[in-house]
Amino acid sequence: MTRNQRLIIFLGAWVLAFWGWPGSSAAQDKVLRVYGPGGPLGPMEECAQLFSTAKKVEVKVTTGPEAQWLDQARRDADLIFGGAEYMLTDFILRHPEMVDPKTRTSLYVRPAGILVRKGNPKRIRSLNDLARNGLRILEVNGAGQVGLWEDLAGPYGIIPQIQKNIALTVTNSAEAIEKWQNMPELEAWITFESWHYRLKEDTELVEMPRARKIYRGTPIAITTTSKQRDLAQQFIAFLRTDPAHTVFKKWGWNK
Repeated sequence: MTRNQRLIIFLGAWVLAFWGWPGSSAAQDKVLRVYGPGGPLGPMEECAQLFSTAKKVEVKVTTGPEAQWLDQARRDADLIFGGAEYMLTDFILRHPEMVDPKTRTSLYVRPAGILVRKGNPKRIRSLNDLARNGLRILEVNGAGQVGLWEDLAGPYGIIPQIQKNIALTVTNSAEAIEKWQNMPELEAWITFESWHYRLKEDTELVEMPRARKIYRGTPIAITTTSKQRDLAQQFIAFLRTDPAHTVFKKWGWNK
């Protein structure tokens, strides 16, 4: 049995002990529908599985670029989460009828870092290495990462050097993954550390020094049209428990 399997079994047992089983058989017919960007999929889906086991309800997590799920979310979403605080704020500004801002809850933060190719052939050890002439960098101008590389580079005084080395800019992480996997000439990707845990076969992680780390939050809120507000609130409460935090840490959120 692997370490991760043991962890899941332990967390599942903890959740059952803490939350217990619902008394109504009607709960078995409920489906809690959660939507958001692809970045937090790993921990959100794993937490959904733990919650589903404890409460005997189905939690369906749908992620990806907003355009892919927005129409469906208008019809049946119970919860919307963001890959950064500003992402959920932007979503609420654009779709004020969909989200109840009073239910907004901040979960955990994840740090930014540098992803490089397996074996780190360019010997990238720090952000300063990304300022070397001729390096080819991938960046995402969206999906919680707007201005992320500038926030990192600014204190080092290397914004012009890194900007010159940005070889490709995309608007979301799904596209960035596709480009990273199909364009081996891209040598570094400034993004969230959490993507390394989703792409271990394709990346190595170069962490920023602790004092220089930049973080983004992970907010979640209940929709205005949810017919399962109590259950949605219970799911948010579970996401703030120690077992859920352990899951998020495993996927690269704050340690």
